[in-house]
Amino acid sequence: MTGGSVARNKKAFHNYEIRERYQAGMVLLGTEIKAIRDHQVSLADSYARIRNGEVWLENCHIGPYRHGNLANHEPLRPRKLLLHRREINRLTGAVAHKGFTLVPLALYFERGRAKIELGVARGKRLYDKREAARRRAVERDIAQELKRR
Repeated sequence: MTGGSVARNKKAFHNYEIRERYQAGMVLLGTEIKAIRDHQVSLADSYARIRNGEVWLENCHIGPYRHGNLANHEPLRPRKLLLHRREINRLTGAVAHKGFTLVPLALYFERGRAKIELGVARGKRLYDKREAARRRAVERDIAQELKRR
């Protein structure tokens, strides 16, 4: 991921184990891209779905553009993601056979174009989340102790 991040899905790293990452373009309306530039985006409960050989971003909230008029966009509309056919086939296989899901991790700009980082993820169990929290706490304590010495 390059460029400045506009939105990050912090919950994704807590709730899922990310196996692979993909970069995808997005098909957006004019008011949507302006709202993204104003940081009016939330990836919190969004996910990606494969329908008819195309990848769609669902439940991603892009707030209405404040200077928009009656032609403003629908905040929660599904948005088509742009990937190569080979990547879509690989994602379809992973989602269908292995029990993985597609989770958006970050939204950012690259060379003036909005890009989304998708992760092929498997849901974490409660004990996995506890173990990760315990590991982070131990690493933080070690870092503080080394800093103090």
